[in-house]
Amino acid sequence: MLLRRYNIVFLCIFLTIILVFLPVLGGCKKQVPENPVEKQGPIATNYDVIVVGGEPEGIAAALSAARNGLKTLLIEDDEVLGGLFTLGWLNFLDMNYGPEDELLTRGIFEEFYEEMGNAFDIEECQKYFFNLVQLEENITLRLQSEFISPLLEENRIVGVMVKEKEGSAENLKEYFATNVIDATTDADVAAASGVPYTIGTWDYGEDRTMAVTLVFKVKGLNWPYIFLYNNGNRLLNKLKVDWGEAGGGATWKVAWGYGQQALNYESQDGMMRFRGPNLARQGGGEVLLNALLIFQVDALDPASRAEGIARGKKELPHIIKFMQENFPGFGKVELVDTAPQLYVRETRHIEGEYRLTIDDVLENRDYWDRIAHGSYPVDIQPAAPDDLGNVIGKPAIYSIPFRCLVPLQVDNLLVASRSASYDSLPHGSARVVPVGMAVGEAAGVAAAYSSAHDLNFRQISQSKEAIAWVQETLKKQGAYLVEYKPPRPAVMDHWAYEGVKVMRRLGLAAGGYNNDYGLEKQITHWNAMYYLKKVQERAQLLDPSIIVREVFFPENVTRQELLVGVGQALTGKELTLEETTEYLQEAGILTAPLQERFANLTETPTYGELYMLMANVFENLVEGKELHREST
Repeated sequence: MLLRRYNIVFLCIFLTIILVFLPVLGGCKKQVPENPVEKQGPIATNYDVIVVGGEPEGIAAALSAARNGLKTLLIEDDEVLGGLFTLGWLNFLDMNYGPEDELLTRGIFEEFYEEMGNAFDIEECQKYFFNLVQLEENITLRLQSEFISPLLEENRIVGVMVKEKEGSAENLKEYFATNVIDATTDADVAAASGVPYTIGTWDYGEDRTMAVTLVFKVKGLNWPYIFLYNNGNRLLNKLKVDWGEAGGGATWKVAWGYGQQALNYESQDGMMRFRGPNLARQGGGEVLLNALLIFQVDALDPASRAEGIARGKKELPHIIKFMQENFPGFGKVELVDTAPQLYVRETRHIEGEYRLTIDDVLENRDYWDRIAHGSYPVDIQPAAPDDLGNVIGKPAIYSIPFRCLVPLQVDNLLVASRSASYDSLPHGSARVVPVGMAVGEAAGVAAAYSSAHDLNFRQISQSKEAIAWVQETLKKQGAYLVEYKPPRPAVMDHWAYEGVKVMRRLGLAAGGYNNDYGLEKQITHWNAMYYLKKVQERAQLLDPSIIVREVFFPENVTRQELLVGVGQALTGKELTLEETTEYLQEAGILTAPLQERFANLTETPTYGELYMLMANVFENLVEGKELHREST
């Protein structure tokens, strides 16, 4: 019987190999045309729109503007276009699908996706972007042109100064335009123009940014074995065969898994972590790995970025050895190379006419001025070695308002990158490149409307007629924009949801991929101590006079002990239960719904009760003030 079972297993494996690897027999490398001859002739100094940044978002913005008839200048400081894709080597796409499994990021991104696919070859991607831009008559491309400063007239941007490299010579050059689109990853143009912004998690009271990653290339992998191993848990679990990677997966081109094994890696640097990798095959059979998290890198400082790359390169021989010994299919893995640039997830978040919130994303909200949709999980990567990161939740669909692109204080400027006007938590979803390319395409269309109607972007953001024109034009270009009734997450009907919302905004509650906050689960004494301390610290940022008092709870904490501890933290006194209850009721902390939940004081509190109580503590301390650190 056992022999028969394993015969079935290996028959399944054999058939899977044939089905999956059949496409490889015909070759998997796309045929990309040779580069067209770079445009020659004099370069003008006046344009309808200047796009700064040759990232995929900037390319989408420039193409969109040019296709709408605008004389467009695209400026990039590197030698090639594509930025994060072609120099950061991020080629494992973060796709966004809606409630009916419909692709939400269509238009120019879909053109790219249909041509290049997922796990695309880096060199082919470079050629694709270059050809696309060079063949567009209305685009003038200036590579190796470093943004130096904005050209401003009062509160209006009128152009940019760049440092251009021609051979060994470097020259300063000024370019002028009716409008400027900032598609740099860090909103460099906006920041230099005086637009207010926050960095990292400033908006909810911490001083952290997500780790950067050095993507690296390897060879010598046994891909058929990797495929079988990462799919094995799903393929064989019905046969009760204990083999394979739980949570892993693979196709003939990409794979993911090894998460548990990676947790055992001990960094030599001390400020790095190795996580379960995303693997993406290249045309020549080599594989890119997105797995190395590097901490303590100031991504706004070129010297710190360079140091981060050097640290990563120094760590990689140890990682290669670890994978050889611990990852099935990696026994003969060898390091080939590292990406020229770091994959930076987070720096600035500009202040715009509207700032996307975590409630917008996780309540699936729609807005009248929608210019793009997203649905990627709110993926917050670690910020320190002791931080495992978190998935705050998974939206079904949400809209990005045009107002998120319009920065405060400076006119004739749009920000079309991950540094647009998103709070740091929703940025965990909206930062992904497919969403960014949809946003960039909308920026190009808005620039066309601005030029045709002599309205600045702030005026457009306030005009339903203008926004309707932008939306209809985007649809004609193939973009996906729909008005919809927001799907309602089940947690919104929970009695403690208002508490969840407050704690979530403070970065203290997460629902994971299933939006499950565990509200009926019992807490531990550690939970009580941690959340009570954190809400006091968050409140202290708004009112420095608040004293943070740490309270210790017994191991089997009860509702009574939780209430008394809260009273002690807030008053600095050891109150009786009666005194505590009276104080918390008068302060509006122990509300009527909570009094009902706390009727039996000898039981252990649930997360729902803890979140609601802590949310009331925070709101009592701040008295309606908004948690938002001063912008730079």
